[in-house]
Amino acid sequence: QVQPVESGGGLVQAGGSLRLSCKVSVRPFDNYVMGWFRQAPGKEREFVAGINWSHQTAYSTDSLKDRFTISRDNTRTTVYLQMNSLTPEDTAVYYCAAAYLGGFAQVPRRREEYKYWGQGTQVTVSS
Repeated sequence: QVQPVESGGGLVQAGGSLRLSCKVSVRPFDNYVMGWFRQAPGKEREFVAGINWSHQTAYSTDSLKDRFTISRDNTRTTVYLQMNSLTPEDTAVYYCAAAYLGGFAQVPRRREEYKYWGQGTQVTVSS
């Protein structure tokens, strides 16, 4: 069973930083494209960033790419989301997701493409 487990969420002031981690206990890890999504209260779950085994990445917007960085450690089967310059608009539950697509697959942005989901970690940014 592929079960992503997120950690690293919390409360931070505007302008601060957080690093989320997502551990996936699966071998081999190579064939899984990993994504981060977020869901704010009253809103739909949205794509934030994704990365494949070969470290090709995708971000939802250029502005988000300027502040967030997704990375993965294939040895540790862990994906990270470094978030800088946080604003209250970044407040949401952040979910890690995995898609079995192959190591060089293009990173999908649709949530339906991801079969395995973590429980989510809350990120709250105070003004």
